[in-house]
Amino acid sequence: MTAEAIEAGPRAGTSGTSGSGDAPLRIALLTYKGNPFCGGQGVYVRHLSRELARLGHRVEVIGAQPYPVLDEGVPLTELPSLDLYRSPDPFRTPGRGEYRDWIDAVEVATMWTGGFPEPLTFSLRARRHLLARRGEFDVVHDNQTLGYGLLGDIGAPLVTTIHHPITVDRQLDLDAAESWQRRASVRRWYGFTRMQKRVARRLPSVLTVSGSSQQEIVDHLGVRRDRVHVVHIGADTDLFSPDPSVAEVPGRIVTTSSADVPLKGLVHLVEALAKLRTENPDAHLVVVGKRAEDGPVAQLIERYGLDDAVRFVKGITDAELVDLVRSAQIACVPSLYEGFSLPAAEAMATGTPLVATTGGAIPEVAGPDGETCLAVPPGDAEALAAALRRLFGDPDLRARLGDAGRARVLARFTWKQAAIGTAERYREAIAASARTH
Repeated sequence: MTAEAIEAGPRAGTSGTSGSGDAPLRIALLTYKGNPFCGGQGVYVRHLSRELARLGHRVEVIGAQPYPVLDEGVPLTELPSLDLYRSPDPFRTPGRGEYRDWIDAVEVATMWTGGFPEPLTFSLRARRHLLARRGEFDVVHDNQTLGYGLLGDIGAPLVTTIHHPITVDRQLDLDAAESWQRRASVRRWYGFTRMQKRVARRLPSVLTVSGSSQQEIVDHLGVRRDRVHVVHIGADTDLFSPDPSVAEVPGRIVTTSSADVPLKGLVHLVEALAKLRTENPDAHLVVVGKRAEDGPVAQLIERYGLDDAVRFVKGITDAELVDLVRSAQIACVPSLYEGFSLPAAEAMATGTPLVATTGGAIPEVAGPDGETCLAVPPGDAEALAAALRRLFGDPDLRARLGDAGRARVLARFTWKQAAIGTAERYREAIAASARTH
């Protein structure tokens, strides 16, 4: 189906119930975690659902806590868990009156024994919900739950997004573990990845966000390559846009990172900042994410005396985030691995010059070294410091990379393009299901 046909929206006389031709589709979009301020899954659900709705489709998001923030016109159906990890009482034990059924008991028992239950328990609740509403949806789109409950008949054809295999996170956390007790804890926490691997191999249609993730899904999860389709995601280029009225703050570097997630490589950026400040005392870092009070990042900040040079911000509005990125002289993505890297695309969309590693799919987003970004090897603090030093010292290079970065995002990575590509995969899945029934 062409982009023009999709953009035309519903045709007169179409019922929207079959998913055939150009009829608008009725889509159930599942997300077991929808927090738009932590990780990419909530961002994906919010922007993809909005753009699918703008194309004329009927999208209903079905999710658990933390619930996603959605744009006007996209309804949310709450499918609540016991919310065992909520602040300020994570790993809480629910009161007797909170238990509703056997799925709740499974959720608590898994948490008590050190596991992460939500992918399994959400999938079981979603299955029950979808079967009770059989006939209301043309397609079900699962956002990386990969739970047993979504196998078999769930009332409509299934399409699944895997941003990247969580086995990658598991291995990096194991590599960073400093004791056998910590390694045992990591293995138990990531026990759900065994389920996700089994489920992934049985999925008829998998979407992913980059060629790098496609290869990881084939290698780590054993999914057949012909079942894995790349649909690039993107930045909200209306929101993330240049604004010359926002003053640059000299020496400011901005990054998005959870403090002590090894995958995000923040320790290497903090070390690079320490090296940089020996010759550029204005250099400072603003981290969009939660500050850890102890752990490797906090220890480095203390060791190098960087308390006044590293600031963490969280819970800011979209507008505040955009202005923060605009105010930076450099945006940095120091991750060891990314399945796509929304922060890279969003920074580039604002025209802020980017320093990024070559971990995972980041080069697919950030583009060639010296043309649309400065690229460095993952885990190399010295290389990060050198790239930051070079950019700080060359205003013309900053301007050139900023302009080229935005042009690259506009050409390749927008949510409208993502929605068009995703809708095409929905129709293919519906057609394939019809052939087998």
